[in-house]
Amino acid sequence: MGFSWHPVQLTIFVSACATMITFFIGLIAAYIMVKKNIKGKAIIETLFFLPLVLPPTVIGFLLIVIFGNNSTIGQVIEKIFGQSLLFTVPAAIIASVVVSFPLMYQSIKTGFLSVNQSIIDAAKDLGATNHQILLKIIIPLSTKSIITGIILSFTRAFGEFGATLMFAGNIPGKTQTISTAIFFSIESGQTVNAWYYVGISILFSFILLFISNRVKVKQ
Repeated sequence: MGFSWHPVQLTIFVSACATMITFFIGLIAAYIMVKKNIKGKAIIETLFFLPLVLPPTVIGFLLIVIFGNNSTIGQVIEKIFGQSLLFTVPAAIIASVVVSFPLMYQSIKTGFLSVNQSIIDAAKDLGATNHQILLKIIIPLSTKSIITGIILSFTRAFGEFGATLMFAGNIPGKTQTISTAIFFSIESGQTVNAWYYVGISILFSFILLFISNRVKVKQ
């Protein structure tokens, strides 16, 4: 089987969707963790960062347990949509969200913590609501950190392999991403195809990390 652009297109699509989801989740989580007094904050943050240290196969296994055909959530999804979540594109997106979330959360949190508290206090004295402060002060002043988080999360999702393989599978033309295409190209002796995918992956990752470093330098 020759080289196909489908894994490249799917990887970009999955990474973009995962990044958008992690952005909103990370934004909310970072704001709550920075601005609210929550009991067990250390435990919650430890859970947030677990995907960075857990083997991808463990993450994939947990996703199957939570969303698989034998789980309550999985059965509800199957009743609503008429099919299982396993071995689908949404499964690949969920796997990418889980593994890339910690990077987004940490970057946004760092940006929020860098905002001078006196500016926030002054805005409160002038009658600004928490919602206005978040949208008009905190987020604009954290833009560079947020951009870094977006780039790093996209890059992490772009290179995801283990959890995606277990949860979404490797179905050519359906759920096969660049990472799984590389693995199975090598396994089947199609080294040339593997090199194509490797080259594309390195190029994308280099460009994104270069942009991220440029943003950091300008901070």
